Amino acid sequence: MDLREVYLAGGCFWGTEAYIKKLPGIVDTEVGYANSIVDEPTYEDVCSGETCAAGAVKVIYDADRLPLSLLLKAYLRTIDPYSLNRQGNDRGTQYRAGIYWVDPKDEHVARSALADLAQGDAQLQQPCVELMPLKNFYPAENYHQDYLDKNPMGYCHVDLRDARQFVQENDL
Repeated sequence: MDLREVYLAGGCFWGTEAYIKKLPGIVDTEVGYANSIVDEPTYEDVCSGETCAAGAVKVIYDADRLPLSLLLKAYLRTIDPYSLNRQGNDRGTQYRAGIYWVDPKDEHVARSALADLAQGDAQLQQPCVELMPLKNFYPAENYHQDYLDKNPMGYCHVDLRDARQFVQENDL
């Protein structure tokens, strides 16, 4: 088992976490706030726009079962990569899309995933997905963890049914 770690921001972290957890090879997830300029921010702090934090999901995965390139391909299906600072009905800098790595070798994989996406875009738009190393991560409050498991009717802009289709399409 080759355990790896990456942080993914995709708007509301509830849907991103719920989708990612459905993929084979995912070992653990935790929602929280990435790259904050404020120590230990709360949800209210992050929503104020003054922390520079992105709502993100810490993803621990087995790279032997799910390579980062495939994980990012799945993640990119859950967001509108051309939408700046919003996903679904969620708006604000805290809802931006982003890929944050801890291993410098993962930068190339993240940049390649976005380059592939842009290459397939007939309108030649550039994705608005933030790419950078992780500076810090603060876990969100307990009520945010596994939110859609506890509240299956909760708001989510992500089509969670698509995870099953992704798994089938990629023989996972």
